Amino acid sequence: MFRNMIRKSIYVYRLLVFKIQTLGIKVDEKFIIFSVYGGNSYACSPKAIYEYMLKEKKFQDYTFIWAFKDINKHKELEQNKNTILVKQGSRQYKKYIAKAKYWIFNYKIAEYIYPKKSQIFVQCWHGTPLKRLGCDLIHFDNALNTIKGIKKRYHIEAKKFTYFLSPSKFATEKFISAWSLKEIGKENIMIEEGYPRNDFLYTYTEQDVQNIKQKLGIEKTNKKIILYAPTYRGNQHESGVGYVYKEEVNFEKMQEILGNDYIILFRPHYFIANVFNFEKYKDFVYDVSNIDDINELYIIADILITDYSSVFFDYANLKKPIIFHMYDLEHYRDESNGFYFNIEEELPRKNNKNR
Repeated sequence: MFRNMIRKSIYVYRLLVFKIQTLGIKVDEKFIIFSVYGGNSYACSPKAIYEYMLKEKKFQDYTFIWAFKDINKHKELEQNKNTILVKQGSRQYKKYIAKAKYWIFNYKIAEYIYPKKSQIFVQCWHGTPLKRLGCDLIHFDNALNTIKGIKKRYHIEAKKFTYFLSPSKFATEKFISAWSLKEIGKENIMIEEGYPRNDFLYTYTEQDVQNIKQKLGIEKTNKKIILYAPTYRGNQHESGVGYVYKEEVNFEKMQEILGNDYIILFRPHYFIANVFNFEKYKDFVYDVSNIDDINELYIIADILITDYSSVFFDYANLKKPIIFHMYDLEHYRDESNGFYFNIEEELPRKNNKNR
């Protein structure tokens, strides 16, 4: 109750500040603002859409705004025509978001920010839902949120969307139910045309592969590459730190058995805040958390290891092997998020007696 009171007070305060700071700002038909994972990276479908627009003549007189938490990390984007970088959440960010005709995001937006009637909010989202979302949650063990609170925020979000991108009929159905779009007459806002980000998985070149390997310092290795990309656990949260990764893979054993023939690229979920000891597994486990666009890791990996992350839906486009390491399946299914389908029956698996 106390936490909810604090959150409501903060919401009201921020809403008033936003309205005051953006008072009188008119919408510009040729301003577009982009943001990915709350300003954490330059990736996903907003990146693909932006880079497409840069090449199209009809957008040559548009202004593109990119919002980042760390502007300095993406300074090279300012070399692109008509591109402006702004700090996520800053006063200038609020002014641009009030001015931009189009909002192209792949994640939730601050609760206190609402589009005007003349603005268009394109929700790209960032994956095909395996884990239950929002209004579809039945049980949840998140350390910071209740199901009631999450559903309330999803209801608020839903009212803001103009369009919502979907990669498939399956995803469309789940997005509509997760945000209760039918309840507010918005089930027809879905654009079921695939994720723009996945085009790269069909158009990349061998030079792209070499460039990524060089960036990671592994261009000379002949070893097979394993991409390990687990999701976060809602109940693994430490006060003052954030969501943490608890080592559930025996890297020491893996190094002993696989070290001569394989290397591992470790890509934790972007929520994960704690530091993993990479020095302990030097030249075997590589930190790739600083690579914004996971597509770059997909195209150089020979195998993907994941758990309940939606990364496997996208990686499957490459027709490469996938290993599911679901060590806490019963807990995640019965006490945490839960799933949209029966994993044990519907996920593809190799047919052998020793699986």
